[in-house]
Amino acid sequence: MAAADGRRTDAARTGAAWTGAAWTVRAAVRGFRRAHPEIGDAVCVGLSGGADSLALLAAAVAEFDEVTALIVDHGLQPGSAQVARDAADTARVIGAGVKVLVVVVDQGNSGPEAAARTARYSALDAARDGRAVLLAHTLDDQAETVLLGLGRGSGARSLRGMAAWDAPWARPLLGVRAADTRAACRDLDLTWWDDPHNTDPSYTRVRVRHEVLPLLEDVLSGGAAEGLARTAELLGVDDDELDRLAAAVPVDPDGGLDVSRLERLPAAVLTRVIRRWLIAGGVGSPTYAHVTGVAALVTDWRGQGGVAVGGAAARGRDGVDIDGGATGRGSGSSGSRVTRLVARRRHGKVVLEIDRASGAGS
Repeated sequence: MAAADGRRTDAARTGAAWTGAAWTVRAAVRGFRRAHPEIGDAVCVGLSGGADSLALLAAAVAEFDEVTALIVDHGLQPGSAQVARDAADTARVIGAGVKVLVVVVDQGNSGPEAAARTARYSALDAARDGRAVLLAHTLDDQAETVLLGLGRGSGARSLRGMAAWDAPWARPLLGVRAADTRAACRDLDLTWWDDPHNTDPSYTRVRVRHEVLPLLEDVLSGGAAEGLARTAELLGVDDDELDRLAAAVPVDPDGGLDVSRLERLPAAVLTRVIRRWLIAGGVGSPTYAHVTGVAALVTDWRGQGGVAVGGAAARGRDGVDIDGGATGRGSGSSGSRVTRLVARRRHGKVVLEIDRASGAGS
């Protein structure tokens, strides 16, 4: 175990409880630490109070010198404050330091899941004090992520699933089944909390977990989750290499993309270059339609018009608000307003331009 401030004591190094599933979880954390020494000796663990995060926390306390449990109270369910207090009490018993983070979830234009995720990651990032944050996503979570991406027609960037290490976020349990984290908690005599949202069929991921994946396991006689997770791992290697090749192509959002250079690129590299160029030019989240439309300006040029690609959520090019109706610099006399950001082909280059429409006062 460890001291109340999160510093591990010698008792955490050994113990009869570290066998079976508990050892499976601890071995995963130990292997992850060896593979990523840059993480250091002190870490944080995102703790919900569920079996996955409790098992991860116990293993982290056993393997790292100093561990702090970060517990986010989203306030989205009745009794959430008590759930956070219970998780904090358990974390202290395990031997971790504790920080309870109360957040306000602003759903805005996103759904409750996305809004809660944004608030959670923001709170964890603000509280981690420069340390890595261990997250308890399991092989089952990875399989669900890949399956959802497949159903949405996503590319390798999405199908690669969650990264095991994407500083500061660490996911040591991507090779561990959720059944093992529950068994580990039983081995370690830890009582976990079952989030009712995890069984609510109104959430797509819940139906994938409880209906789609079990059916796949049955039809394929087992191994579906492992196969999906392996797909993510293999695609991750390919995606990294394609990203490396794309990164070698210079991108200048103001000077445009040189068609003569781009048209020689393989399609998988070209789309990555275009995506990076659009983001650099102020397009927050380029869609498949955006990227393929711009790619056609390079590879299938027939004199077609521009491709509307949206714009930045805040301030965009020329110091104006893209899609926000704000007046651009030097446009006050004409009353013009920004309506959209458009990619066009001009004189052998693909460039980003601002389309303007007449303002209300013109």
